[in-house]
Amino acid sequence: MPRKRRLRNITAPPGFRGYKPYGCTRPNDSVNLNYEEYEALKLADYDLMNHEEAALKMDVSRATFARIYESARRKIADALVNVKEIRTVFGNANLNNNWYSCKECFTRFTVPETLAEHNCPVCKSDQVLKINKENFSK
Repeated sequence: MPRKRRLRNITAPPGFRGYKPYGCTRPNDSVNLNYEEYEALKLADYDLMNHEEAALKMDVSRATFARIYESARRKIADALVNVKEIRTVFGNANLNNNWYSCKECFTRFTVPETLAEHNCPVCKSDQVLKINKENFSK
């Protein structure tokens, strides 16, 4: 029996729900990019961290980080070559802070827990949803 997977630390959720190919009338095939895969791409390719530094930041081993990163690259390559939509899904992540998403304007933000009102800082809507694993299991 395999051991339980540890949650991977994620600094912030992706600022998007997904990407669709432009100008294509194919069926809606999609690729699910987990939050931890997005974080691995961000740390290695955008923040230019080496695998050891990024693995420490995500609280995983270097080998595990390399597997997550490779999985993300393969999924994105599949989506680009086979003209598929990319969707972000929660996966096996642990968000470092409490993150919220506005249902009205789709802004994602973090709010101190001491703040009594949880209104969107952009559109002031009260239609705010806390981002956690339960919200993405649907």
